[in-house]
Amino acid sequence: MGTHEHKKHAPRKVSIGIITVSTTRALVDDGSGNWINEQAQKEGHDIIYHQVVTDDAELIASTVRDVIRDERPQVILMNGGTGITKKDVTIEALNPMFAKTLTGFGPLFAKLSFDEIGSAAFLSRATAGVVEDTVVFCMPGSLNACKLACRELIFPELGHLVKHVMD
Repeated sequence: MGTHEHKKHAPRKVSIGIITVSTTRALVDDGSGNWINEQAQKEGHDIIYHQVVTDDAELIASTVRDVIRDERPQVILMNGGTGITKKDVTIEALNPMFAKTLTGFGPLFAKLSFDEIGSAAFLSRATAGVVEDTVVFCMPGSLNACKLACRELIFPELGHLVKHVMD
């Protein structure tokens, strides 16, 4: 079955959890997470979880495990903690959890970022993968990066991704 057929039979609405990784933001001033929340709802998806957690690898991993177990989202959209500072540990927390890695997401995001911001794009370690039956995206925490990733890569493929995970 080709891409067009898969998309034709893919769910139009998916359940989404949003996790922002930050030591400086709270839910009330979570600009990136709140934008993702609003945009996903405009796209017709259900937001079933939205929380901010600090930059701690064990806390990030346990939060993802708990959300998957308790809320059963089809997709988790994470933002923050994908850079190269010592406190950026989102990737280290999640890579061991991925049963499958979506290896195209990071390079495609880097290319799109490069087109917008130039060579600084390679500082991001954006990645995606599947944890149990949930597709997990890890994006930078900046609002512009989240808008770029969601609009250009994630939202157009959400139903398609979920269909593949369900098959």
